[in-house]
Amino acid sequence: MACGGFNSNQNLVSTLCRFVGETVTIFTKSGGVSGCGFTGTLFGINNEFCQLVTDFGTAPANPLGGPNSSCCTNLYPEHNCHRQTSVGSVCDIPIDKIAAFCHNAV
Repeated sequence: MACGGFNSNQNLVSTLCRFVGETVTIFTKSGGVSGCGFTGTLFGINNEFCQLVTDFGTAPANPLGGPNSSCCTNLYPEHNCHRQTSVGSVCDIPIDKIAAFCHNAV
C-alpha cells in the first residue's frame, strides 16, 4: 500500500472531485508543450477524463442582444458597439495520462 500516494485511478478521481470549481494545474505524461501542464478551473470529472476550463468566454455586450444588435446601436449611436468576443476553451485530459496535479493548500 502506498503511503500518501494514489494506488489507482479511482483514488485520483476521488481526490480530484474535491477540487471541482477550483483552479488547478495538471501535468500530463507527455512531451513538448503539453508536458508543461494545463492550468484552469476544474469543471468536471469522471473515471475517464477530467475537464478544465482554461479560458472563459466574454460576457454578453448587453442583456438585450449581442454586440451588433440594433438595441445597442439605437440606444448608443455614439458608442462603438462592436467588441471582440471569445467563446473560451476547455481541455479534456484522460485520467490515465495525469502525472501530477497542483492545487492550493487552503
